[in-house]
Amino acid sequence: MYFTDRGIEELEARRGDEDVAVAWLAERLRDFVNLNPSFETAIDRLAVFLARTDDEEELSPRPAQAAPPRPAPARPAKPGPPSPARQAGYIGI
Repeated sequence: MYFTDRGIEELEARRGDEDVAVAWLAERLRDFVNLNPSFETAIDRLAVFLARTDDEEELSPRPAQAAPPRPAPARPAKPGPPSPARQAGYIGI
């Protein structure tokens, strides 16, 4: 079970017996995106998926795309031996 299944199960448990208009759903999706702009792409994909459920091609899973490679984390430079000025406690300004 995916983590998101819990939300889907809650939706079904709370609203499973209700009939809703597509216009109402569209407005709720807009409200959600306005409150959570980082989910815009996911909500857009969900809306397209729901709009095209008659198209069998849209319902078939797409091949997974490879994630872009992550840059290696920056390693802190190893401290070298202290300079003679630092050893003497000199701080140049």
